[in-house]
Amino acid sequence: MGNKFYTPDGFNDQLPGICGFKRNLESKLRNLFLLSGYDEIETPGVEYFDVYKKFVREEELYKFTDSKGRLLCNRYDGTIPAVRFCAGRNESFPQRYSYIENMYRAGKTGGGKLSGFTQGGIELLGASGAKSDAEVLAIAIKSALEIGITDLQVSIGQVKFYKGLMRQLGIDEEGQAKIKTAIANMDSVTIEKLNISEEDKETLQLLTESGGTYETIDRILPRITDSEAKEALGNLKEILDIIGRYDLLKYVSVDLGLIESLDYYTGMVFKGYTYEVGFPIMAGGRYDSVAETFGRDIEAVGFSISLTLSITALMRQDKFVPAKGANIIVGGDFELASATVESLRQEGTPAILDTTGMSQDALEKYAEEKGIDTVMFMDGGDA
Repeated sequence: MGNKFYTPDGFNDQLPGICGFKRNLESKLRNLFLLSGYDEIETPGVEYFDVYKKFVREEELYKFTDSKGRLLCNRYDGTIPAVRFCAGRNESFPQRYSYIENMYRAGKTGGGKLSGFTQGGIELLGASGAKSDAEVLAIAIKSALEIGITDLQVSIGQVKFYKGLMRQLGIDEEGQAKIKTAIANMDSVTIEKLNISEEDKETLQLLTESGGTYETIDRILPRITDSEAKEALGNLKEILDIIGRYDLLKYVSVDLGLIESLDYYTGMVFKGYTYEVGFPIMAGGRYDSVAETFGRDIEAVGFSISLTLSITALMRQDKFVPAKGANIIVGGDFELASATVESLRQEGTPAILDTTGMSQDALEKYAEEKGIDTVMFMDGGDA
């Protein structure tokens, strides 16, 4: 029989209690996004391969062809389709979009990660500057808090700072690749072996440290001479100022070694973590050059949060309460039972109607097995 009765690797069925809990979280996110002025869009679960090929490695996409032989892929994220959608419309900026959709990523499993998962997020298109960056970062933090992730730590960095610093130090592409790997691994030994001055080594070592906010920036700022790198640090300070006014600064730390895809992100970048999960539950940043793929010049910043990983975290943190469906079951005389159930439902009370003709004992046993608290057995007009 093979595996036809099992889900493919990296894909799971959702049990009723988890599914209901997840829907509640989705509702909370939708409400937050709506209150923040972000209109929900829905993009296809299938895109042309060309939409993603510049941004995602081919082996990470689920690819297939349509009846005409055109190469397609499943939706990998919500950002690229949102930019495609925006680029094809002739509307004034800024545009604010939100989404909550299923994403599909090949080979992205393990440690709570799945190939198929649900992701929510927002995209602010046609808006630049620290105020826009801070708005997205603030909503990202509020999103995690809204769904119950209270033990949250968000690391924030700046791609332009790193590019400017590399230019200041005169590091070639080969050296930059080594430095990027060393910073990611907090590998101070590799940095010490670089053929640069001791002062420059000390500057790079600072990129392997994180945990502060303003003091992290102030410690490295006197060492920076590149104008773009200085401007990037100023951008981070302004973002911190605004996040502080929102009373959310306690969740944020500056990590100047946070270097995401240098071909994708163009400014602020951030990742959000919580304990009991070894991956970021959310990530975002500024990506001003992405729309060029679709023939437009659109400044943009956004973020996404994995509801699937967030639920895994909440379960491991003992913050998960399975959603309950109907907590009343009504049986016995079918005419009386059906009338009672309809009355309960009209009042807004979920109720189950026994359509199998169980006896009262059988109905009570069934209710106990299913965790249903209330049994109503209708017998000749008596409850």
